[in-house]
Amino acid sequence: MTRHPHPAEDLALSHLERRGLMLMTRNYACRGGEIDLIMQDGATLVFVEVRHRTGHQFGTPEETVGLGKQRRLVLAAQHYLARNPALAKRPMRFDVVALSGPLARAEFRWIRNAITGSG
Repeated sequence: MTRHPHPAEDLALSHLERRGLMLMTRNYACRGGEIDLIMQDGATLVFVEVRHRTGHQFGTPEETVGLGKQRRLVLAAQHYLARNPALAKRPMRFDVVALSGPLARAEFRWIRNAITGSG
């Protein structure tokens, strides 16, 4: 099942590419998990979760990446690495790109190493 990227993912991708990261894979999905962007930052493999909220009445975008979501991200990353074993020895991290407000003038927060460990 392929899903079309959300416009917030397009903005996040452009934001990260302008900062030197290179896209490897987009919307990687497996049973039980999905990763919005898989990027390369130098030698580091970066699994990126993109979150967007127009308002904060239900919390900030980054606050919506709860323990369950973190586990699904780690599961999807493990699946990706099992299918791409040459990448498994590289340094890696999980980042969150949080966008707040209307997309046309969204505030960006790039949180590196947002998820540590496997939950």
